[in-house]
Amino acid sequence: MNGTLLLRIAVALILLTHSVFGMFNNGINDFGNLFLNQIGFAPFGVFLAWSIKLSHVFAAILLLMNKYIKLAGFVTIFVLIMGIILVHFKEGWFVVGGGRNGVEYNFLLIVVLLAIMFPNGFKTHNPITNYNKQ
Repeated sequence: MNGTLLLRIAVALILLTHSVFGMFNNGINDFGNLFLNQIGFAPFGVFLAWSIKLSHVFAAILLLMNKYIKLAGFVTIFVLIMGIILVHFKEGWFVVGGGRNGVEYNFLLIVVLLAIMFPNGFKTHNPITNYNKQ
């Protein structure tokens, strides 16, 4: 069994629930119209909001299938970093407790995605060093 399976399932569930509910309660359209359009993305706010949420759905599917993990991870990390910049940074660190709507949750998801994408760490391949070890 792959050691990252539990992490992949957990992140996929988070991405799906964060996206799918907004598809059925007008949350994605509201995010596009009432937030993204208001901060300068008009008239593309709704399109961007749907793009973000659909990228979460596709990333979740890829994580569950254990396919194109790095692509799914990099796209999702980009979205999470943009969320930090546009939404969460001004709210501080804490999601709850010491504050509200801060960056800590996005930070944790980014670190978990990196752990999934690079289960052996950020090792570099150096053929000369590896040749000398033989």
